[in-house]
Amino acid sequence: MSVSEIPLSPDNQQFAVALAGQSFQMAVTWRAGFWGLDIMDSAGADLIKGIPLITGADLLVQYHYMSLGFSLYVVCDDPANDNPTAADLGTKSHLYVVTE
Repeated sequence: MSVSEIPLSPDNQQFAVALAGQSFQMAVTWRAGFWGLDIMDSAGADLIKGIPLITGADLLVQYHYMSLGFSLYVVCDDPANDNPTAADLGTKSHLYVVTE
């Protein structure tokens, strides 16, 4: 098992990432109250859309049947914040990937 951070910033963004031996594209968007994550395959075809970046659980647990080979977790440095804010994503709130 390996844990690493996916570096983010408090801006809407799209990027390519290699996880568990596969290439993906990800998009993170502020959606008037929460950050949402979209995961696409390497060609840009949608796999999972609109995952809220929230703390406390594996973001991909309901998608286990897809056998992606990794899990995603959000952690906030400030215990007063339950979830990432519009201004602290990537600085005080972090997205971690755990590969199996």
